Amino acid sequence: MRVIGYLRVSTDEQVGEDKFGLEAQERQIREFCEKKGHDIYGWVRDEARSGADFRPGFDELAFTERYTSNEYKAVVVAKFDRVARDINVYYYYKMALKRKDIDLISVSEDFGEYGAMASAFEALTLVFAEMEKKNIMLRTEHGKETKASHGGWVGGTAPYGYDGVHGKLVVNPEEAEGVRAIFALRFDYGKTYDEIIEYTLSPEHVFLSKNGRPFSKSSILWILRNKKLYQGYYRYNHTDWVKGRHEPIIDKKY
Repeated sequence: MRVIGYLRVSTDEQVGEDKFGLEAQERQIREFCEKKGHDIYGWVRDEARSGADFRPGFDELAFTERYTSNEYKAVVVAKFDRVARDINVYYYYKMALKRKDIDLISVSEDFGEYGAMASAFEALTLVFAEMEKKNIMLRTEHGKETKASHGGWVGGTAPYGYDGVHGKLVVNPEEAEGVRAIFALRFDYGKTYDEIIEYTLSPEHVFLSKNGRPFSKSSILWILRNKKLYQGYYRYNHTDWVKGRHEPIIDKKY
């Protein structure tokens, strides 16, 4: 039987708890297909960002005419949760394939020998996968909250004025100069938001936002409202401010 091998991993899973990376998945699929006498017609890979639900590769398998049952009869995955750990998303994709007369086969959960009970075992496996996903999310969130409670940066896009380096906030000298100018203009000279924006675009200065675009009123307001961050404090998800591990940019007089 001609099949397509499907591989998926998130950036966290490649180095985190799962460690079920692309190479390991491909090896298992190759060994399974060799044992079953399946001919691997091709490979589709999705390397997702952490937490992302985008599956452009699988979307192409399930919803486009590029892959049809005339060319292959099944999609083979190393584990069902490579398709999705959300049971509703999983069956959404499985039924999309079924409408094209294409099967979904798991190397690790090959329940064919159980006959009528196969579907029940499949559903149970997905329930446990979904529970594990939720447990991982809870552990990750708890870890972030614990780190934040000790003033550590928990990741994401670094705020203007800082760069994220090896899990820490490090002052970006050029952006820090922009932060100091914004606070001085607002609180020392009483400038309006429009006047501050005009200043940041003057030929003598030219301070741009993280994305390389001119500052907007909302971005100026965000910087001013987060003065404690720039004074050396940190908080996560609206918790209380605590002494941060990063270097302050502005004085506490503001």
